[in-house]
Amino acid sequence: MQDNIHTQRWQSYLKDCREIINLVEPLEVAGRIIKVTGLVMVATGIKMPIGGACFIPLQDGGRVEAEVVGFDGENLLLMPQTAVDGVTPGAKVFSMEVMETLPKPQFGRPPRRRAQDRARHFPVGDGLLGRVVDAAGIPLDGLGPISNDVTAPLNGRVINPLMRAPIEATMDVGVRAINAMLTVGRGQRLGLFAGSGVGKSVLLGMMARYTTADVIVVGLIGERGREVQEFIEQILGPEGLARSVVVAAPADVSALMRLQGASYATTIAEGFRKQGKHVLLIMDSLTRYAMAQREIALAIGEPPATKGYPPSVFAKLPALVERTGNGARGEGSITAFYTVLTEGDDQQDPIADSARAILDGHIVLNRTLAESGHYPAIDIEQSISRAMHNITSSEHQQQARLLKQLYSRYLRNQDLIAVGAYQPGSDPMLDVAIKKRDQINAFLQQDIHECADMQFSLQHLSQVLS
Repeated sequence: MQDNIHTQRWQSYLKDCREIINLVEPLEVAGRIIKVTGLVMVATGIKMPIGGACFIPLQDGGRVEAEVVGFDGENLLLMPQTAVDGVTPGAKVFSMEVMETLPKPQFGRPPRRRAQDRARHFPVGDGLLGRVVDAAGIPLDGLGPISNDVTAPLNGRVINPLMRAPIEATMDVGVRAINAMLTVGRGQRLGLFAGSGVGKSVLLGMMARYTTADVIVVGLIGERGREVQEFIEQILGPEGLARSVVVAAPADVSALMRLQGASYATTIAEGFRKQGKHVLLIMDSLTRYAMAQREIALAIGEPPATKGYPPSVFAKLPALVERTGNGARGEGSITAFYTVLTEGDDQQDPIADSARAILDGHIVLNRTLAESGHYPAIDIEQSISRAMHNITSSEHQQQARLLKQLYSRYLRNQDLIAVGAYQPGSDPMLDVAIKKRDQINAFLQQDIHECADMQFSLQHLSQVLS
């Protein structure tokens, strides 16, 4: 009897405690904005790691999302993802770290959170095929939400270089000049170096439509919004889009979102590679990615170096590029093309120079060729594929070398030929180059609607030299 009375008292007491707890407002952990200068917001009263995500509620019910890009003493330096209109002095700052669901232990303390558990996760996988999304994974095509439950963090995973599969097979990109003269291997990373208006977007679209890759991932970083729509509808087309994922972070979004867009496109490609698929990653452009990092670095006080680019820019480029390539043995591959904008066709631009050093080859588009109607305007003299000798036969290499020699010999003497100063017979190789000039030009040019697979490209190369 006495035990029942004690039990009832305890039950009543616990019920009262629950009611009191329900009335207590939860503890609010928040910082405050103390300064906004240009692109950077300064927050105090909250501790977060570099790369941590947070948001600032606005008085109209909206919010500004931001990322921690640095700190100064106890203050955090925040870079907003959107415009800071509506942010007031003293506005609250909340962390929005997302933790993966971890099993709760029956006894003892909960498991300690890892860095990857705190990182934000973004959708990846087959549910993205045929879709156009922004840098945050939000659909832009009006086709509804992404039908996919697979997610991954943006930072990717580091692959031991000794565990990577070697480049042993060719990647057919459907462009005759590249297949025959600059053969690309699965898992190779190449740069497409070009100024404005020389046809790089058209060439990228041709590769996306005609490649034999299983999946195409396109990252449109820092381009004009009009070009994004044109690339998807006119250049890529419905056929190319069906097996593609497009990540668009145009020029009017924040520098932070442009960086995130490039990382997200790479993360999507990594997800397909893990499935064992061969992926073609097209990043347009690596230069805009570098400019976005420069914008952020200068805003938080990093000193400028070469041509105004801070040192962190040249650290970010290899970190992004090295995530692509072949996966571990048994996985798929990511063959990547990064466009590099050359100011005034200057091939010694610091970003172009850095990109050449970290990529496995470069394809240079020549403005003079483009102005003469030669498309694609690939300059085979200045272009090179560093993996070609490992994936092609000796006969193929000899033929490609011979055609390049004939092409170069004609260019070196075209002024003499034009004025009639060259005497036939004085240079046997030049005589052959003059004879086959039209055939070589026709071989190197290709209509946008023409697909030239690897076998046809090599047969055509043999015919030109026969």
